[in-house]
Amino acid sequence: MATKVLVIGGGLAGLATAAALAPRGFEVTLLESRNRLGGRASSFQDVASGQLVDTCQHVSMGCCTNFAHFCRTLGIAHLLQTQDCLYFMTVDRHLSRFRADRWPAPLHLARSFLSAHFLSADDKWRIAYGLACLRANHGRNDPPFRDWLKQHRQTPRTIERFWGLVLTSALNETPERIGLRYARKVFLDGFLRHRRGFEIELPTVPLGRLYGEELQAWLGKHGVQVRLPMPARRFLIDGKVCGLELRNGEILTADWYLAAVPFDRLLELLPERTVAEQPYFANLRRLETSPITSVHLWYDRPVLHLPHVVLVGCVGQWLFNRGPVGCVDGGPVGCVGGEENPTLGAQKASPPTHPTRSSGQYLQVVVSAARQFRGLGHDEVERQVRMELERLLPQIRAARLIRARVITEHAATFSAVPGVDRWRPAQASPIDNLLVAGDWTATGWPATMEGAVRSGYLVAECLLQKLGRPEEVVQPDLG
Repeated sequence: MATKVLVIGGGLAGLATAAALAPRGFEVTLLESRNRLGGRASSFQDVASGQLVDTCQHVSMGCCTNFAHFCRTLGIAHLLQTQDCLYFMTVDRHLSRFRADRWPAPLHLARSFLSAHFLSADDKWRIAYGLACLRANHGRNDPPFRDWLKQHRQTPRTIERFWGLVLTSALNETPERIGLRYARKVFLDGFLRHRRGFEIELPTVPLGRLYGEELQAWLGKHGVQVRLPMPARRFLIDGKVCGLELRNGEILTADWYLAAVPFDRLLELLPERTVAEQPYFANLRRLETSPITSVHLWYDRPVLHLPHVVLVGCVGQWLFNRGPVGCVDGGPVGCVGGEENPTLGAQKASPPTHPTRSSGQYLQVVVSAARQFRGLGHDEVERQVRMELERLLPQIRAARLIRARVITEHAATFSAVPGVDRWRPAQASPIDNLLVAGDWTATGWPATMEGAVRSGYLVAECLLQKLGRPEEVVQPDLG
C-alpha cells in the first residue's frame, strides 16, 4: 500500500513537494485554502480589461537550478523567457547594458561593468576590490553587511549605486538590515561563479496561468489529489500528528503531514502548548518580514520599448514592460515573494474603454523593502512613482493614464537579517510525522522562488531518508 502524504499549502514549496513525491510512489493529497495554486505567486482579474494581473512581478535567475528543474518537470518551462541583457537607467535617462561576454566567470561581465555610466572610475575600483574580498571570504560569521562594506573601502555612493541596488531587489531588504552570508551568496551565485548566473527569467504569461492548466494536468496525471479551496484549521496532535481538522469540520488523516505554509500560519495550526514547548516552533516568532509595493499603470499608448529597466537612484528598483493593454494572457514578463492577503489599492479608471492589444501599454514598477510608504495612501504612492516615470520616460507625459493600481504585500518575504539562520528550522520537525517546507526554512537560500522549491525537494529527501530510501532530489548548482 502506498504511503499517504498530506501536503498543506499549494504554493511553490507545496507544489515542489508534491512534484518530488508523486512520481516516487507516494499517494499525495494537496490542500490549498484558496481556489487557485501558486500561493504568493498570484494574479487577480482586472475588471476594466479582463486582463489577468500579477500581484507582483516574480523573477528567477540563471543560478536558480531547482526552480528551473521544477518548471521543466511540470511542463511549464516554455512559459518562461530568458533575458540575457540587463538595462540600467539613471534619473538623467542615460542607459547602460549588462550582457555577458564569452570570457569565463567572473570576467564575463567585466566589459559591461567597466562601461557602466552610473559608476565613476573610483567607484569601480572600490567595488572590484569589495567583490574580490567577498569572493575570498569563507567565514561562517554573519555580521551586518553594511559594516562589512565600510570595512572594505566602500563609500555611501558605491553602497547606494551598486551593493544596495542589487541586494534590495534580490533580498527585499536594505543593506543596513542584511547579513553578510546572503549578501555574499547573491553576488557569488548571481554574478561571479557562472556566466549564466545573472540572467533573469520572466514568465510570458500571468502567474495564474503559469501555475494553471499544464501544472494541474501534470499533477492529475501523477495521481495527486488537489482540493481547492480547502482551508485547514488545526493539527490534531497526540505525540505525533493524528489528523488535520479543516475549517469545514472534516478531519483528514495520512501517514505523513507536510506543512508548506507561511511560518505565521504554521504557528496558527499548531497547539499553543506545542509551540511553547518546542524551540523549533517558538523561534519562528523571531523571524522578521519585509514589504513589497508594486504600482500597476495602464497607458493609452506604448511608452517603453525595453522589456525591463533596473532603476538607479530612484524610488523603485525595477520597471517592467508587461505588454499591451487588454492582453488577456498578460505581458511578456513575471518579485521575490508575496503575502497571503496583499492590500489592493482601489482601481482608478477613466470612463470605460475597450482598447485593442496594440493601443496601449501596461507597466509595473516594483519597490522592494518599501517601508518608506508606511502611512502613505495609495494615491500618494502612485503620485511619487508617476512623477519618477515622467522624469525617466518623457514620452509618458504625452500619454493618457487609463487606470492605476497600487498593491502592497506587507509581509512579502522574511528578512535576511544578520544571523537569521539561527531561527530558520530544518525540514524535519520534532513531531515525528510532521515535515515543514517553505522558503523560510533552512534551505541555504534567501526568500526566493528557488528557496521555496528547494525546501520542497529537501522535504522529499528527508521523508525518503526516514523511510530507508535515501535519494538526492535537490539539483546541483550551476557548474
